[in-house]
Formats: sequence, C-alpha cells, structure tokens
Amino acid sequence: MTMKVQPLKGPPPAEVPLPRAPLVQVVAQVRFAPILAIGRPDKVVDFQEAIRSTYPNLTDERMPHFSVGANGVPSFAESVIWRFNGGSKSPKWRVSLGVDFVALETGAYVSRQDFLGRFELVLNSLQRVFAPGEIQRLGLRYVDRIVEDGLKNIHRLIKPNVLGISMPEEETSSSLYSAIQHLLTEAHLLAEEGLMQARWGHLSPNVTYDETALPALDKSSWVLDLDLFTTTPQPFESADLLQLTTRFAERNYSVFRDMVTEDFLRFYGGNL
Repeated sequence: MTMKVQPLKGPPPAEVPLPRAPLVQVVAQVRFAPILAIGRPDKVVDFQEAIRSTYPNLTDERMPHFSVGANGVPSFAESVIWRFNGGSKSPKWRVSLGVDFVALETGAYVSRQDFLGRFELVLNSLQRVFAPGEIQRLGLRYVDRIVEDGLKNIHRLIKPNVLGISMPEEETSSSLYSAIQHLLTEAHLLAEEGLMQARWGHLSPNVTYDETALPALDKSSWVLDLDLFTTTPQPFESADLLQLTTRFAERNYSVFRDMVTEDFLRFYGGNL
C-alpha cells in the first residue's frame, strides 16, 4: 500500500523535474551579526575572487538609513550591498552581500542540485573570507506564477481545497468566481525544519505584493509563494547550512506537491 506523504514532516515525495516550470524567483538567504568589514571594498576583494568566474559583474548599491538619537537629533548613515551577477551568460543569477546577510537569487532555476551547488560556493566563500560567527536567520523561497493557458486551466492544475472560490463556476456551486478581482491567501505553517510563510491566489493585472520577487504584470496571474525559514541561532558552518538548505528545498517541494495536481506536473513537462 502506498503511504501518503506528509507535506510538513517526514521524507519528501520523489522529485519530478519540470522542464517548463513556472518558477519566476528562487531565493536563499542567510542573515548573521553585522560584519562591518564587508562594507569596505578592500575587504571584499577575496570574496569577489572566489565567485568571480561564475558571477563576473559587480555593482554596489547604497542604502540610506535615518535614525533619531536619544537627544532627538536625526542622523544619516549609508550602507552598501554588493551585487554580483552572472553577466551575459547568466544574467538572471545574482549574489547579494551586505554587512549582515548574503543571498543567492535566480529567475532561471534549472534544478535543485544546480541551485544548491551554487549556494554551496557562496557559503564556502563567505565562511573562508569573513568567518561569520553565528547565523540569525536562514530562509529559502520559491515563487511560481501561472499565466495565460495555465491560468485558463487552473482548476485542473491546482487542487480544489487550495483554489477555494477560485474554482470556476462550472466546477463548483459557488457563484463568486466570476467576481474575483484579487484573492490572496496567506498561511503560516509549522514545518519540521522551521516556519513556512505560504501565499497563494489570484492577482489582477498591474497588482503585486512584492515588486522585487514578483513584478506586476499587465495580465492576470495565479501565484504560489512558499518561504521556509528558521530564526534559531546556530554556528555559521557552511556544510551544516547547506544540509539544512537542502532539507528546506525538500520541504518546500513537499508542500508544493501537496497543492498541485498530476495534471500540473504534466502541463509543465513532467514525466510521470
């Protein structure tokens, strides 16, 4: 007898690669206690050299910060975020490094193995060059966006209990479907590895809740946004963090598979 997979605990289902997956953004981020040396160009040289063959282009982004002191006098400070991207060969891959975080993000996800391999390079390089003492947060986020033909067939791709009133009228007794302009569900789910913030639903044209990860489109879409994270402090050991990130990827996939149908897998090129 086949055992039902528990999406928030236990082993994940077997992975089904999707050649045409509707993933628009994948982000892994580690936060740690501030390391002021990261703000200095001469200290970032070794980190750049460690990843430069994969992420050759470097730009810096200045972030202003305003604060008011105990005496009521406002002050201004500026921090820098170093942005390394893949250049013309991999323009949709980027590493971001700030004084208290490092992140890997892509809009051109190929596979779990490829992403984790790239994240391993980032973690190893950061540990060797700056040796952060302890992490404060580790997160991994996957954002899918369904448009056009996928949206027309949404009732076949997403399970009814997830769609709710987004099910077309001919598939349900609800008469609310045709009136939907915007419908977004948010749930905080306790998983074996940490807390998951899950958001899903229908976005109208020119609407978004996160311009960075999900830029507004001029057409309707349906999104599935899974962000698993932990805020439990632990030593910054790249091997341990990569292992935990791998478990995060598997957990995100388990929840994803619990929300989509087999038709979804086939629609986006999965071989069942």
